[in-house]
Amino acid sequence: MRLRSLIVVLCAAGLLLLTGGPVSLAQQPQQRSLFQLFWQLPAKPTAQPQQRQRIAPASRRRAAPVVVRDDPVIPKVDVAYHVVVMGDSLANLLADGLDDALNNRPDVEVVHRAKPDSGLVRSDFYDWSRAVAELLAGDQKITVAVMMIGLNDRQPIRDGEVVQEPLSPRWLELYRDRVDAIAAAFAAKRIPLVWVGAPPMQNTRLSADLVTLNELFRERIEKAGGHYVDLWGGFVDGENRYAATGPDVSGQPTRLRLGDGIHFTKAGARKAAHFVDLVIRRIIEAAPQASVIALPVAPETGAPTAPELQPGGVERLIDQMAAGLPVIGLPPALQARPLAGPIQPLTGLATPSEQPLLASIAEARGHGDAADQLERVFGQGIAPDPVPGRIDDYRWPR
Repeated sequence: MRLRSLIVVLCAAGLLLLTGGPVSLAQQPQQRSLFQLFWQLPAKPTAQPQQRQRIAPASRRRAAPVVVRDDPVIPKVDVAYHVVVMGDSLANLLADGLDDALNNRPDVEVVHRAKPDSGLVRSDFYDWSRAVAELLAGDQKITVAVMMIGLNDRQPIRDGEVVQEPLSPRWLELYRDRVDAIAAAFAAKRIPLVWVGAPPMQNTRLSADLVTLNELFRERIEKAGGHYVDLWGGFVDGENRYAATGPDVSGQPTRLRLGDGIHFTKAGARKAAHFVDLVIRRIIEAAPQASVIALPVAPETGAPTAPELQPGGVERLIDQMAAGLPVIGLPPALQARPLAGPIQPLTGLATPSEQPLLASIAEARGHGDAADQLERVFGQGIAPDPVPGRIDDYRWPR
């Protein structure tokens, strides 16, 4: 056994000598084995390993980070319109809401001139008639004036030596005169006045008194040519009662009034400003249109009367042109081609041309099969029978 192992080791050693040894030894340069020396064979040139050239990686410049702004960048423009808000604490919140509502109009500035705890009754605390006179005589530019007041006016008014109780007939007369004085001051300067009515309050007695004041505001302001904005419908529920919560300007339910049941939350102030914002934008957009219309001249004084520049003048001008009435002072091109077509009134009395149609409808609803069908659908709520073959015929075919 040992002899056999010794023979195997000797054979392996001889084989290594003949082949030149391991591969690592054969790869040495100019190395020759015993077999090659014996037979005089030239040594095979060993292949030189290729040197890898290291290429420097291309340097990449990091791009500057892109900053995305959440708020749109509004270009800076000159202020062309000035909205002056006056009144009590509710007017102060309304001015905040107008700031948000008119945020997309950089050419409009909202000027806060509200005085909390003020009113038209206590002129000894703050005299709004004198404040308005000083405002109009000053350097403040006014495009539209907004007034919201009345929350603190349920107080007695001193009439000489007599004290008039709130909302009494004489009290309403004195209060009406103070409203007329403010409206006349802005009308004399031809400045549009927007008077905002008070919303409902949680206190039912206070709400009832504010309804009376709102009716007085509406009557006097519209008579003076101003604009009255009613907020009542935006802050009540389906039964016309005070609602502290309701839909905001985006339609989402939220809290609109504070815990005192009087003042607005931020969402409530924004909703109140929405109704006023519509009127302000209409006045601003109508101003350039009125400026291109020729002004009629009064025959007795020779001065331009400018009825189109008065509040509601543009609307009256369109109504006259739509009705085909002659408009004095317009160029011939505008007189030949009206600015608007026929206007269908949504409220008010019907024109003579509409009387036959209304009469036929009244006759149809008064008697006959048509009247029975209308009573069945609109009175009893029963849907009419489907017509075979029509899309509303959902019956299973027989």
